Amino acid sequence: MKKKIGISFTTTNFENYVKWFSEHDLGDDLETVILSFQENNVSAIPECDGFVLTGGIDINAQPERDVFESEIYRYAQSASLPVLGICRGMQLINVLEGGTLVQDLAEENLIHKKDADTDKSHEITINDESLLHELTDADNGAVNSAHHQAIGEGMLGKNLKPNAWSLPDGCIEGIEFADKSGKAFMLGVQWHPERIPGGEENPMSIRIKERFLAEVRKQEPRSNT
Repeated sequence: MKKKIGISFTTTNFENYVKWFSEHDLGDDLETVILSFQENNVSAIPECDGFVLTGGIDINAQPERDVFESEIYRYAQSASLPVLGICRGMQLINVLEGGTLVQDLAEENLIHKKDADTDKSHEITINDESLLHELTDADNGAVNSAHHQAIGEGMLGKNLKPNAWSLPDGCIEGIEFADKSGKAFMLGVQWHPERIPGGEENPMSIRIKERFLAEVRKQEPRSNT
């Protein structure tokens, strides 16, 4: 039986997340499953072996999505399953762990908020004592950006730490558990690795995807009932 990656549905650019996991990536042992707040297919959540919480419209703008994806995250934590949070997904993890968000970056939107359909780009610096550093083997990198909300100073949730900051403004660009004891893989990134230019060569995309897939493959065979 194939292991399943649950990808939360978003009304914006959803196809990018599905396409990010190519046939080569999935091989003969993995498949993707759409977890949709519109269909409320909560029964499919326990069938999955890992989860991607995707980007999209602001938290609180679609309450039904917030509730649905909260169930995904809480199930993942209770079952010790890997989670990758992208943009909004990272922010949701922070909120669910008791953190808060800057509602709008104002002037700093010039660095982070995309122009029409074009992502911004900027450099990040990476915490050298982090999971992100371990899996990318990089002290810094180039990422794309398309957000106007963010995790501000003093807004981190319980047991979370930053693993990357944007240059030049120091905005938190990634999170992970501070104490990973008894925790499954969890990585949150503010950028969009699923559509970053040159993603197959950029460690801020390809290394993240490779590690996430490896973590899903490590899961014990599950009884999908």
